[in-house]
Amino acid sequence: MALKGQNRKRIIIAEIKDRSAHSHMQEFKLEKNEFIELNDLMKITGMCESGGMAKAMIADGKVMIDGKVELRRRCKLRAGQIVTVGDREVQVV
Repeated sequence: MALKGQNRKRIIIAEIKDRSAHSHMQEFKLEKNEFIELNDLMKITGMCESGGMAKAMIADGKVMIDGKVELRRRCKLRAGQIVTVGDREVQVV
């Protein structure tokens, strides 16, 4: 059933607000490589200050990939995946 009038406008406005909630989304472009390791991505994008900090955050279960907790620090990330740490998100493109 298609929505009409005010109901459709409300849904469209809600979708725009949901997208703006992801204002912390950052993109990381894979240049010539097929993948990047999780701990390297975290350092390069500034999600952590050092490799040791990345390792600790991953081990503590504070890092998610595509909405699931990831415990492997050298997990290979490929285009399309989203890494989340707190309120920051990085999409690999």
